[in-house]
Amino acid sequence: MSKITVSDGTEIYYKDWGTGQPIVFHHGWPLSGDDWDGQMMFFLNQGFRVIAHDRRGHGRSSQTADGHDMDTYAADVAELTKALDLKDAIHVGHSTGGGEVIRYVAKYGQGRVAKAVLVSAVTPIMAQTETNPDGIPMSVFDEIRENTATNRPQYFQDFTLPFYGYNREGAKVSQGVRDNWWRQGMMGGIKAHHDCIKAFSQTDFTEDLKSVDVPVLVLHGEDDQIVPFPLTGARAVKLLKNGKLISYPGFPHGMPTTEAATINADLLAFFKA
Repeated sequence: MSKITVSDGTEIYYKDWGTGQPIVFHHGWPLSGDDWDGQMMFFLNQGFRVIAHDRRGHGRSSQTADGHDMDTYAADVAELTKALDLKDAIHVGHSTGGGEVIRYVAKYGQGRVAKAVLVSAVTPIMAQTETNPDGIPMSVFDEIRENTATNRPQYFQDFTLPFYGYNREGAKVSQGVRDNWWRQGMMGGIKAHHDCIKAFSQTDFTEDLKSVDVPVLVLHGEDDQIVPFPLTGARAVKLLKNGKLISYPGFPHGMPTTEAATINADLLAFFKA
């Protein structure tokens, strides 16, 4: 397996296939780089170099007790991109990975990043605060924390239903997709998953979004039950200097999987523009 060891000794697992312009895929909570299978295969066949890592504590990376915050996540990505000597790269992040992308691009991307994409991303901030009164109440995230800490196997099974919109009337449910989500989640460390909830809900990415100069595509499903579009994608694009928004009526949070053909086509058009 391909791994790098970052400065604090944590091993970060990654996949690196093909040649051409690099695309780096950043996964959501509590998953792994495997969540990008539908994009990795598609863009590899389009002539790109495709890379996906497992965030620390997730998937096949070290199950560290600490470092589960956006600054450390971004620093880990910076060490990976340096080790692989990536230049002119496109960074694509889903959900929590979208926050990781914009923090990385803002802090470390100068001279290395060509474009970025935020897919169903948690930016600019999800949680309700004094400065974000319309945000999601902290009690919702406390419930996610409690269930992750005490009932993770069953909670992760149940979480797949709103994640993919499988709880909507008429939804065509794929048990294989649900099982694959659960498999990825249970590969990771419970401490990492618990701590990451604070990182994805309470981190404020407002200044990161404002500071990024490269073109950024924002993709978001309008029926996202996990990361609501009006709170996130609709606001994030207004903070970007060079942002473009595509929203999709009826699409769920997990749309890179359930709506891969549409998402891949829109990504390809942006990459080639």
